[in-house]
Amino acid sequence: MSRIGRLPIKIPSGVTVAVKDGSVAIKGPKGTLSRAVPDFVAVQVQGGEVTVSRADDSQAARERHGLVRTLVNNMVTGVSTGFEKKLEIVGVGYKAEVQGRKLVMALGFSHPIEYPLPQGIDVKVEKNVLAVAGADKEQVGQIAANIRGFRPPDSYKGKGIRYLGEQVRLKPGKAGAGAAK
Repeated sequence: MSRIGRLPIKIPSGVTVAVKDGSVAIKGPKGTLSRAVPDFVAVQVQGGEVTVSRADDSQAARERHGLVRTLVNNMVTGVSTGFEKKLEIVGVGYKAEVQGRKLVMALGFSHPIEYPLPQGIDVKVEKNVLAVAGADKEQVGQIAANIRGFRPPDSYKGKGIRYLGEQVRLKPGKAGAGAAK
């Protein structure tokens, strides 16, 4: 039995969970999320809890038992409190601002980078810190990774976009740069 899969998920107040036709739909103050459930796994709502059980002891059912429970738990957490990833912009002249539903960044290229924000994702910019927030954990993480991918941290000077608190190991420069005359 999966240790994670057998744990019940408590439903906070203001959140409704509906299970029908092989999918789970969860509605809360931060939005609505739905996801298909594999045939090997069953999701039930009993009282104020959601339980996930598997149909049999097949390899496929065992593999997906804990996964489905974690995905449903992330959905419940997302619609009630939401998820957030913070990115830090490091570099002289590097900046970002939100214009409507677009994130416009100046990252040292000859042109500004315009990144359209999908529905359900909010980005706030304070000084050099971007905060990507939303109800879907998977989408928040992917959008943060996409933004970081525009200018990943440089390994020589440390300039670029990095996750807040990310440690970037700097390489030493050329050994004989000042000595060769």
